[in-house]
Formats: sequence, C-alpha cells, structure tokens
Amino acid sequence: EKVGSLTRKQTEIVVETVFDSIKEALVSGEKIEIRGFGNFKLKHRRPRKARNPKTGEKVDVPEKRVLHFKVGKALREAMNSKTT
Repeated sequence: EKVGSLTRKQTEIVVETVFDSIKEALVSGEKIEIRGFGNFKLKHRRPRKARNPKTGEKVDVPEKRVLHFKVGKALREAMNSKTT
C-alpha cells in the first residue's frame, strides 16, 4: 500500500525515526519545538512529602522529571476557532 510516493512500511520507518529522535533529544534535556503545533520539554520536580489517601501515612516522593507540553499559537487558534 502506498502513502504518497512512499510505501506504508517506509512511512512507518520515517515516523518511528522522527519519534526516536524526539525521545533522545528530550532525554538529553533538549527542548523540542514543532512550529504551529507546540513545544515539549522536561521539567524537574523536587522531592516532596505526600500522604497515602487510604492510610493517611506520609510517604517520600522522589525527585523526577516530567514531560511538559505547551500548545503552539496556530494549534490553539485552530482548536478555538470551531464551535461544537
């Protein structure tokens, strides 16, 4: 099956390669910007104390990195221009 001038398998390889590159860049601390879509970056969360809601016991939550996405202006405007 063809998608444009590429086969379906070739298209899958291209898409997987792009996602792998994005993943590697994020893991190494880089910010990813896809113009017209948005930005991805890792944010650091400091360690903290939390509470188990079932038992009320205090637990330590370790430091971790979380992925943050900020929607781009063009996508935000496109989402808000249509009414349901």
